[in-house]
Amino acid sequence: MRIAHVTVTFPPYYAGTGNVCYHNARLLAALGHEVVVYTAKFNGEVSKTVHGFKIERLPYLLRVGNALLLPRLLQLSHYDLVHLHYPFIFGAEMIWLSRQLRGQPYVLTYHNDLRGHGIRGLIFAVYRRVWAKAVLNGAERVIVTTWDYALTNSQLRPLIQSDPSCVVEVPNGVDTALFSPNVNGGEIRKKHDIKPNFHHVVLFAGAMDAAHHLKGGLPQLLKAIACLGNPNIVLLLVGGGEKILAYAALARELGIGEQTKFAGWISCEAMGQYYAAADIVVQPSVLFEPFGMVAIEAMACGKPIIASNLPGVRSVVSDGEDGLLVRPGDVEDLAEKIQMLLDDPQRRREMGERGRDKVEEKYAWPKIIPRLVRVYEEVLANATADG
Repeated sequence: MRIAHVTVTFPPYYAGTGNVCYHNARLLAALGHEVVVYTAKFNGEVSKTVHGFKIERLPYLLRVGNALLLPRLLQLSHYDLVHLHYPFIFGAEMIWLSRQLRGQPYVLTYHNDLRGHGIRGLIFAVYRRVWAKAVLNGAERVIVTTWDYALTNSQLRPLIQSDPSCVVEVPNGVDTALFSPNVNGGEIRKKHDIKPNFHHVVLFAGAMDAAHHLKGGLPQLLKAIACLGNPNIVLLLVGGGEKILAYAALARELGIGEQTKFAGWISCEAMGQYYAAADIVVQPSVLFEPFGMVAIEAMACGKPIIASNLPGVRSVVSDGEDGLLVRPGDVEDLAEKIQMLLDDPQRRREMGERGRDKVEEKYAWPKIIPRLVRVYEEVLANATADG
């Protein structure tokens, strides 16, 4: 098959949507499919071929945050189908328009809702009623990563109720070779001056920018570490974005500036080493967490995960088995559970082992990609029958 993947973010920008797109493209290419990823050109990045698929970095005509107008997305008619990673304001409309003009079929992975406060929230509300509805209804299939999020907390519920056959669950996956308990995190600890037999490492991974600010959680994590009052805890924050300076200022204000290490943007290939350097991994979202890529990457590395008890991620993390769930936004609960795991290395080890077993059984990419291929084949078979 000739498949175009369209995404607003893509590595080296470290965020779940782009990372899922990257692994989709990599594994599909390994199966012999012709795959091209279309995304925006940021910071002088260039188009190139990696792992058997091509990355086309397109210039944008207009940009508002992570909403980018890429006119060249109208020129994808030579593919068998397009796989849109949603949300992608402006980009999604280009794909929908191509469907109307040329009959170009597309499937859509619904990564998360568009949410915002104030004027931003009003704009998103209008967008949902007009364009989002059209884009979702125009897709041959809408892929959700967990039914839990889709049915409980997402704006997809009207579509599911009106056309349930259009919606299918395909979880996100993880590269179990790249993310493995066998990876050594010693070099990362040395790089950040973390003493191996003295410091405990609590790791957070995620974009620290306005687009991800609404998930929340990082201020609560900083406050939880401060509450513990333990100078031997190092908080290692992986990711970049314009919010870093504000988070660094908050860490200093809380008295944990010296304990808080900002690693910046890290490549997918290097992330396994960062997980390996950690004792526990925390995903402390406050408002929403539709799946939890960080959770399955941590589990693949044999690390216990502390995550918020929210629709989506709560179906990935089994409380008390491979991780712990905390009340969203509850600093005291988060601090208590961080300390609980830091005090019990045997429990951390057992949780990590169970998490690795779960990932190998349910979330390894070789288990996921055949399900995605079946979605594509069904769409193309239906298109042929209708034609």
